[in-house]
Amino acid sequence: MWADSLTQRYLFFTGKGGVGKTSLSCAAALQLATMGRRVLIVSTDPASNLDETLQVLLSADPTPVPSVERLWAANLDPEEAAQRYRDRAVNPYRGLLPDATIRNMEEQLSGACTTEIAAFDEFTRLLAGDAVSSEFDHVVFDTAPTGHTLRLLSLPAAWSGFIDTNTTGVTCIGPLSALKQQDALYKQSLETLKDGSRTLVVLVARPDESSLKEAARAAGEMQALEINNQRLLINGLFHTSDPSDAVACALEKQGNEAIAALPAALSVMPTETIPLMPLPIIGLDAIRMLLHPAPDPISSCEAGVFVSTPTDTLDTLVRQIALDGRGLVMTMGKGGVGKTTIAADIACRLADLGHDVLLTTTDPAAHVLAAVGDSRDRLVVERIDPEREVAAYRDEVLSKSGSALDAEGIGVLEEDLRSPCTEEIAVFRAFARAVACAEDRFVVIDTAPTGHTILLLDAAEAYHREVLRTQTDMPAMVKELLPRLRDPRFTRVLIVTLPEPTPVHEASRLQDDLRRASIEPFAWIVNQSFLLSGTQDPLLLARARREISSIAEVGSIAHRYSVLPWTIDAHLLASEPNMEIITVIA
Repeated sequence: MWADSLTQRYLFFTGKGGVGKTSLSCAAALQLATMGRRVLIVSTDPASNLDETLQVLLSADPTPVPSVERLWAANLDPEEAAQRYRDRAVNPYRGLLPDATIRNMEEQLSGACTTEIAAFDEFTRLLAGDAVSSEFDHVVFDTAPTGHTLRLLSLPAAWSGFIDTNTTGVTCIGPLSALKQQDALYKQSLETLKDGSRTLVVLVARPDESSLKEAARAAGEMQALEINNQRLLINGLFHTSDPSDAVACALEKQGNEAIAALPAALSVMPTETIPLMPLPIIGLDAIRMLLHPAPDPISSCEAGVFVSTPTDTLDTLVRQIALDGRGLVMTMGKGGVGKTTIAADIACRLADLGHDVLLTTTDPAAHVLAAVGDSRDRLVVERIDPEREVAAYRDEVLSKSGSALDAEGIGVLEEDLRSPCTEEIAVFRAFARAVACAEDRFVVIDTAPTGHTILLLDAAEAYHREVLRTQTDMPAMVKELLPRLRDPRFTRVLIVTLPEPTPVHEASRLQDDLRRASIEPFAWIVNQSFLLSGTQDPLLLARARREISSIAEVGSIAHRYSVLPWTIDAHLLASEPNMEIITVIA
């Protein structure tokens, strides 16, 4: 059984959004605890669903998992970590320094850089064996989707190198002395990541081309960091029991072909497959099914009809968006729900209606060009490239501010711009620039997974201050960003989800977060529904039967929504079979 061979103290589960990282990391932690080991499972995802999977209310402190001896769980919350970091940095000086100085310190520590370094500190303490992690035989990390995990894993080297070469004593988050105190911890964390006897990275993928390509990319980037201790789990492999079912056969063929064409970087890696489950992985009983698959009683249900009335089709939503002739469209949601495919489809439909369209992404792991398929007139596809944006941002800051500085001042500024935080600022500015392009065309943005998108939006005003720290004026595109995002005639946010409890609940939290930011979602898209697919395969019918309550929940919390069927073709969403009747099970 796949979990029996996981012996390293630190286990990282990572991969493209929606592949089952949380489910499999929970299964591994449960198996280790059952074997008599003391285990802590930790989520590093800002949009963690570890609570829902384990059915336990979690915090940053280890919480015992009921009914499982020797198993604890925790969430690393970036905002909580940032507040603790600010308190540690500022509180010792309260009452000793003037109020104006304290306010300046708080202002300096209010940006996204602080959030990143604070969450990173929590991560490295666990990895380096602090007082908390030393109590456990194993620490299992349920990580954010791949692009952000790679960022996290690369930070020990980035910050350690920055500290080693910084000569000015100044950083974007305050005095270098605060970081130097952590230098030994960062270096120890990096060595732990590289040590195959202590650390294993488990790449999780679905049996489909894009998921496996993302896993191969992650494998190569981690090898570049000298993290070579990796293995592959292919989750959700499906074999039909009904060879006459077209949907089931298409799903089975997709998996078989993807595995047969496994990328070279993965073909040499220890690999195991896990079958598709007939139910969402929520609760300990479902988690145990990943370890010991068993027949599902709902699989034998008889077919029937479930009637639903989605408020719109995707086509009517796009045509309503097109009426204004320009504007911003953003797809948001949990990783793996199909944001990229939906964004590409909307962009293509708008272009086919005769509009100029820019399709871009803020997701480090996205493949928007592949999702478009054939090229179209009036459609431009691009990707925000962090390396290119960092170089352009550095050049701009040095050009704008360098002329007023002496040689020592330029040196300080150059040191500051080499910090890992610079990438966050540069990518944010690229996001603001893409939004500004929607003044005279349609811009469709495929966003990063939920937690990171919300952090991006919440950070807008903090980034304003960060930009002012290094420049004498604020770019208009940054100044106007929040008003544009809050204008319902300019910005249309489409929340994308799957007809399953966890994606729907996360989408509901996303809607609440957006409303707190004064951004009202335009519509919801319930994607890849087996309920609409027409399948009669017993296992897929069991999954379809469980979609009913999730779709009904969407109907109760969304102003308007559309439901799209499961389709094998990632380039072509099925044409609107979701008007009135959803066929499936009673």
